[in-house]
Amino acid sequence: MQGPRPVVLSGPSGAGKSTLLKKLLKDYENIFGFSVSHTTRQPRPGEVNGRDYHFVTREEMQKEIDAGEFIEHAEFSGNMYGTSKGAVQAVQAQNQICILDIDIQGVKNIKRTDLNPIYISVQPPSIDILEKRLRDRKTETEESLLKRLTAARIDLELSKEPGLFDLVIINDDLEKAYSELKEILLE
Repeated sequence: MQGPRPVVLSGPSGAGKSTLLKKLLKDYENIFGFSVSHTTRQPRPGEVNGRDYHFVTREEMQKEIDAGEFIEHAEFSGNMYGTSKGAVQAVQAQNQICILDIDIQGVKNIKRTDLNPIYISVQPPSIDILEKRLRDRKTETEESLLKRLTAARIDLELSKEPGLFDLVIINDDLEKAYSELKEILLE
């Protein structure tokens, strides 16, 4: 793919990726663009199709995956998620640096492509703090929260693999984490 080198942000749900990403896109809207992922899950209140996700049916998504239109895809809690080539190319066509919000499984898949992004892991200071953040959101059932915490433990363990990430940001303080992110991306 042509264009500026993309950035992959990864980390468990509740680590602060989305918050950091929204701040970056607001402060540097002409430099960075967000790759909107596809998902088969239902929209949450306030989410907008084409802005937060491309909400599609399982059949639509599987057809595009089979056609080789996805850079990465994964299944979580019975829903499919993925990043299409078209979503990345749309950002690059605007001559912006494409930022992708990808889970650890997706990171490993992207390593096998020619995308060549900068890999950044955003992590919570601890599982206990992560659990508190997820509970404070009040968007999860107890069952889905426990699934997210299990996935987070796996994510944090897998992210220790040498060479997987170019930078690991521990998001204990939002402003400090944001400064670290800007420092690596704006150099």
